[in-house]
Amino acid sequence: MQSSRATRILPLLCLLGAVTFWGTSFAAMKTALDSFSPMTIIWLRMAVATLVFAPAWFFLPKPAYRRGDVKWLALVTLLQPCIYYLAEGYAIQLTTSSAAGVISAIVPLLVAAGAWLFLRERLSARSAIAIGISLVGVAILSAGGQAQASAPNPVLGNTLEVIAMACAAGAMIAIKHLSARYNPWFLTGLQAAVGAVFFLPGAVAGGTTGWATAAPVAWVSVVYLGTFVSLAAFGLYNTAVTKMPANRAALSINLVPAVALLAGWLIRGESLSLLQLAACAIIVGAVVLSETGAAPLEPSEAIAAAEFPAA
Repeated sequence: MQSSRATRILPLLCLLGAVTFWGTSFAAMKTALDSFSPMTIIWLRMAVATLVFAPAWFFLPKPAYRRGDVKWLALVTLLQPCIYYLAEGYAIQLTTSSAAGVISAIVPLLVAAGAWLFLRERLSARSAIAIGISLVGVAILSAGGQAQASAPNPVLGNTLEVIAMACAAGAMIAIKHLSARYNPWFLTGLQAAVGAVFFLPGAVAGGTTGWATAAPVAWVSVVYLGTFVSLAAFGLYNTAVTKMPANRAALSINLVPAVALLAGWLIRGESLSLLQLAACAIIVGAVVLSETGAAPLEPSEAIAAAEFPAA
């Protein structure tokens, strides 16, 4: 009984850590943007994550490579970080942050649908209700705040945000498929390394002359983004996905907007309305509702039920 409880608590703690890092990344990103361009920040965080993770490669279990895995590994890294960061980076410039926040809430729905279709994971009524409640909470959260960015092309911006969320969901499902044979931290390190190569041309094109004069707090923010957000957060989330159904793990992502608002309020002194506080409570309640249901399928059962073509 105690072992079973510990087995269930561990992925929840991993999700809590991932959500905390992801939620605080917005405040760190705003600070870094004072000195660096968006593409430069993305490349620097990928490079930092790769350097920090490099020594760990020697201690990770050797992957049990299977014929056709290279295509799945390529799919994971193509979807996230490559297309994901490209699409979301430009989406934020073209639409309002409120609209982007609402759209980001579709990730659990996309993961749940994909996990049901490809991984044969069951979607319980409790989880479905929790997803619906969390969507309402995120909508209220976005509506309760004032727009902080212009929207020169909201249709294109919203479309790019949907593409980014679809890429995130696809990467999560692909990672779930590979998790039976690949250590989650191996996949995280691979994503960071590919991102460092992929975004290098964009960082160089943006110019490097201002790097030497960048504020120290901007460099600290970049190191935080690379170490704790791009590396630790994704590693913790990937670990959680290997130990619980992908659709339930994805539901925790709806906590990110709430954490982001609280971090902005505490760290940057941004205002937080009563409506937004109520929305945070709704989102937290939805996640609690999902996680207090019946114990999920064991990862081995979910993986065994998946029948992917070795394309």
